Amino acid sequence: MIVDKIKKREKSNIKNNKSNIDIPIGKWIKCDKCKEIIYKETLKENLNICPICGNYFRMHIKRRLELIVDEGTYEEFDFKIETTNPLNLEDYPKKIKALREKTELEEAVVCGTGNIAGEKVVICVMDSGFLMGSMGVVVGEKIAYAIEQAIKEKLPVVIFSVSGGARMQEGIISLMQMAKTVSALTKLNEAALLYISVLTDPTYGGVTASFASLGDIILAEPKAMIGFAGPRVIEQTIGQELPEGFQTAEFLLEHGFIDKIVERKDLKDTIYKLIMYHKEEKQNGK
Repeated sequence: MIVDKIKKREKSNIKNNKSNIDIPIGKWIKCDKCKEIIYKETLKENLNICPICGNYFRMHIKRRLELIVDEGTYEEFDFKIETTNPLNLEDYPKKIKALREKTELEEAVVCGTGNIAGEKVVICVMDSGFLMGSMGVVVGEKIAYAIEQAIKEKLPVVIFSVSGGARMQEGIISLMQMAKTVSALTKLNEAALLYISVLTDPTYGGVTASFASLGDIILAEPKAMIGFAGPRVIEQTIGQELPEGFQTAEFLLEHGFIDKIVERKDLKDTIYKLIMYHKEEKQNGK
């Protein structure tokens, strides 16, 4: 038979020795833009910017505060607000619990006071790692409370936004946070206090349509995506082809939506200068 003529493969004498090279797990990250593999520690030292192509990575709240606030000066407001489940979704509380363990954050924003080059401010920082920075009841309440505290202490407000928009798991109640934050900012404006809004990648939906767009000065990081709805949704709604890159910070700067694009390394110094300009103008009675 033909089968009898087929020689059996001889067992290979090559031993499959395990490599002694120890490559730590979780120490590397791939850049979405240039596809290069980067050592995480190198990325951190470079302010979470790809050292090869300059792509901006998103930044955890703690790292952002380290970059902007003077060391040892940040004090978080003492919030006792629990995330609720108004739509009684079975998986929502489980998801919140899992995210808290993963991100080491209670919610998608932290708010408190801190010094920027010696100048005390109220600062709020959002985090995309917590349900894409979506704005639910707790996020809206924290930001509104922070603004109210700024009015009491007569301090400028700085908010770093990163969000996918209103939190759909909380339904219409999440949309009500738009009105709440805008109302608080109206009072801040009446008190003639400065509000600096910093837009980071991405800033979308109800956050863009409320407090993120109401800064006395609106700054953005390079190449940040900013808008209300995604390009596909807009194209399908209006039935028109949209300009390329129409939701980038660069396009919005050109069309007057934002005031300045600031590189991450210059953000602290730029915010400090704006605070001082405003302070001097108030002292001169202008």
